Amino acid sequence: MILKLEDIGYYYEDGGMKRQILNELNYEFEKGRFYTILGPSGSGKTTLLSIIAGLDNPLAGKVYYDGEDIAQMGLNKYRRNKMAIVFQQFNLITYLTGTENIELAMAETDNDLPKNKKMVAYKLLEQFGIVKTKADRLVTQLSGGEQQRVAIARALASNVDLIFADEPTGNLDTATEKEIIKIFKMLTRDYGKTVIVVTHSEIVSQFSDTRLLLENGKLKEMA
Repeated sequence: MILKLEDIGYYYEDGGMKRQILNELNYEFEKGRFYTILGPSGSGKTTLLSIIAGLDNPLAGKVYYDGEDIAQMGLNKYRRNKMAIVFQQFNLITYLTGTENIELAMAETDNDLPKNKKMVAYKLLEQFGIVKTKADRLVTQLSGGEQQRVAIARALASNVDLIFADEPTGNLDTATEKEIIKIFKMLTRDYGKTVIVVTHSEIVSQFSDTRLLLENGKLKEMA
């Protein structure tokens, strides 16, 4: 177990009414597995991802990383050294190249990393199908699938254990979506990372190790 959710609660207030999104939610994520979280629109998937990524605080309950309460650890430290997140819109710095985006992410962590950050960036991108000539282009000159590969390589470069993704294939065609899924599976198989993906895509979920449904404020495993 690398990530534990304990009695997580969250609600919104709308016109004086309380709308419960997460209700005494409990779950334990294991190291080296690929999880997908599905659920209808408005079920709280993105809210849950924000909480486990330390971007928002639960209104009740605690999140533990490797047995330590992330609030006690410090959310900034947790976000900087323990996790990385991949977004649907890539969230790359558009005036930088692919390698420069990765080098910047490596400069922001306290984790032990190789000194030659540019070489690491090249090697990661090459593993994900981005050759050196493309790696040195501005990211705006890359296709959507290539930009998402850069975003995943950037997440991996910080040497974190947890990689979260919010609808990472939402803007991609089916063929490219399948290529991104292969990369997520490689991250768990070859690097021992824990990958947690919020998605509407049945294709993505079918390739994950564990499919989770967020419904009525709780997570339950699906067949």
